[in-house]
Amino acid sequence: MKLLRLVATLLFAAVAVLPAPTFAGGGGRTPKPVVSIENPGKCVAPAEEMRRNHMEMLKHQRDRTLRQGIRGEPASLNACIECHASKRTGSVLGGKDNFCESCHSYVAVKLDCFECHQPKAKFKAAGLKP
Repeated sequence: MKLLRLVATLLFAAVAVLPAPTFAGGGGRTPKPVVSIENPGKCVAPAEEMRRNHMEMLKHQRDRTLRQGIRGEPASLNACIECHASKRTGSVLGGKDNFCESCHSYVAVKLDCFECHQPKAKFKAAGLKP
């Protein structure tokens, strides 16, 4: 029992004197995502609500578009891309400085919208009316 206490004390002392771990970004923390609204205007909801609920809004709009044919509403994926696409790349994907990719990488959430959808601004699918 004394040996076990001695080992535990030594381990605690060793951990206490080790330097604190460092994280990516050099500042001791993971760098915050790049949140830039390239084409500012009025969003469909406040920023905090969008951070927490944008996926639900997009799913709701997806259902309205697919089942009822309703297109061009403010909470549409295309409307989001128009405001958030990088002026440099014209896209919300393609690097750590692009809006959607930056946030989704930061929170380690898979970004699967663009497996089917176009991530570029001003994109119109052939034969579709807005």
